Amino acid sequence: MDVLIHLFVGLHIIGIAALLGGFLTQMKAMGEGTARFVPGMLHGALTMLVTGVALVGLNQADDQHVNNFKIGVKLALLIVILGLVYVKRDEERVDKGLFALVGLLTVTNIFIAVLWT
Repeated sequence: MDVLIHLFVGLHIIGIAALLGGFLTQMKAMGEGTARFVPGMLHGALTMLVTGVALVGLNQADDQHVNNFKIGVKLALLIVILGLVYVKRDEERVDKGLFALVGLLTVTNIFIAVLWT
């Protein structure tokens, strides 16, 4: 079970890397007002959702403690991120504030995962 959990943790990290990497590659464009949500951001967020749900299930099946409140907060942030990226994915330009919000929520989600014990 540990190998499977570690596999999904790795995939979860790949998802967050795709989401954050997509944001970071568009930072210069955000300054110019031409930023857009790239497909990798959507795929990264979806990867995070699927692997996160799998991780919760695997950890509960392995009788490990799962902080459901923490997972709920992370899920809520991810749903907002997914909603914004999905709705605006076909637009050539995304508002700076909206694009920055996705980046802020992504970084917040990372810090919640790392710092909330």
